[in-house]
Amino acid sequence: MARRSEVPLKEAPDGGWGWMIVISCFLVTVCTRAVSRCLSIFFVEFQNYFAQDYAMTAWIHSTVDCTTMLFAPVGSIISNHYSTRVAVILGGLLAAGGLVLSSFATCLEYLYLSLGVLTGCGYALAYSPAIAIVGKYFSNKKAMAYGLAMSGSGIGTFILAPVVQLLIEEYTWRGALLILGGLVANICVCGALLRPLVLAEDLSSSTVGNAAEECNYEVSHEDPQLSFHSVDPTSFEKKKDKKQLCNCCPSHKEYAFLLTPDFLVFALSLLFMAYGCSTPFVHLVPYAVSAGVSQQQAAFLMSILGIVDIVGNISFGWLTDRRWLKKYRKYCYILTIGLDGASSLFIPILRSFPLLVPYAVLYGYFDGAYVALIPVVTSDIVGNAFLSSALGIVYFIHGIPYLIGPPIAGWLVDTTGSYTAAFLVSGLSMIFSSTLVISIDWIKKCRNSANIQTTVEESDPSIIAFQTASDNQI
Repeated sequence: MARRSEVPLKEAPDGGWGWMIVISCFLVTVCTRAVSRCLSIFFVEFQNYFAQDYAMTAWIHSTVDCTTMLFAPVGSIISNHYSTRVAVILGGLLAAGGLVLSSFATCLEYLYLSLGVLTGCGYALAYSPAIAIVGKYFSNKKAMAYGLAMSGSGIGTFILAPVVQLLIEEYTWRGALLILGGLVANICVCGALLRPLVLAEDLSSSTVGNAAEECNYEVSHEDPQLSFHSVDPTSFEKKKDKKQLCNCCPSHKEYAFLLTPDFLVFALSLLFMAYGCSTPFVHLVPYAVSAGVSQQQAAFLMSILGIVDIVGNISFGWLTDRRWLKKYRKYCYILTIGLDGASSLFIPILRSFPLLVPYAVLYGYFDGAYVALIPVVTSDIVGNAFLSSALGIVYFIHGIPYLIGPPIAGWLVDTTGSYTAAFLVSGLSMIFSSTLVISIDWIKKCRNSANIQTTVEESDPSIIAFQTASDNQI
């Protein structure tokens, strides 16, 4: 529903304040995804200070990632019913508060709650709404805008990793967490810059307006942007509390896309994709060391992967915005996931540093490419009006594979005695994910042809007469 200060636009501006939105989203990505990745640098400090093993300490990182993804729909609900600003600012406060409280930790269980749950919930409220609003401001340059915005994860990791290590050496892990809390608080500043934008298509399928109709309340005609009929003041006051209550609850029409065949197949493909992409990031360095690569060179492979990931974010976003390639963005997404998975199938024969470098380059590039295209493809499937809600569900789906993927891969390593099975399952999972996305177009064609046939049958008098005669004979 449009507010008084918002003037509906016929189409996305494709620039202007939109570039400030991209910068804000970039910084939110730095403060969420990049800082989350850098938390692994604290693991050795946590192990030594709390005298715990690697498995117990690793649950901190898993909890942060899982909470961030599983609570993403909550961020979408707050964004839909209040505003993106409210969701992002609230997320920034929770995330910063969790990091500051973590600096006073006395046990790992404390960190599970403060760092894993509280900071993870803050990231969830800030991340998906910030990503979704970029799609509101861009249409022709959408892929490029998303590529720039989401490159904050790679660039932030590249810059913050050595800085966090330096902070730990200078101020211990407690001081480093306190400073990171101050950095993450800047999410609130970014949230304040996310100016709301209402498009004409939002008014035609206004999710909040639909919620109002379901709750059966009426609004005064003093607001010219609302089309509800007028009522007397006493009636309005009686129903005001009910309106506020309903605004806090998600409407089923906000998630009308959820049971469409297109989105269901896309959601299923995301499960396999998220499982497949988690293994290389966790097990590439241990695999390289087991193959005889030095610890320094193995760590450098991750640096290569991160840098090339940035190149993939930006360059592929720019490429898929070209006029000759724009209509094929979904197929570009399919290609990048398939090639990402195919590259992991060659891991068994890559047993030296010179051979693993091309793998890190290819995997990093295609990973950055499809990550930038996920919001674009989601928008193409559900439309801009449902993008915020859809991205919340998309990131929610990522949560479960992110939580169970690395342990399953670790179990395969322990069972088989090598990393081959873990990487093969990872690669095949991503290839299967790409084949599922291919089937979306086939499902659309079948559904459209069925709808056309139904419409023809309902409108053709001869068919109706034939059906009536058949019924009479029976």
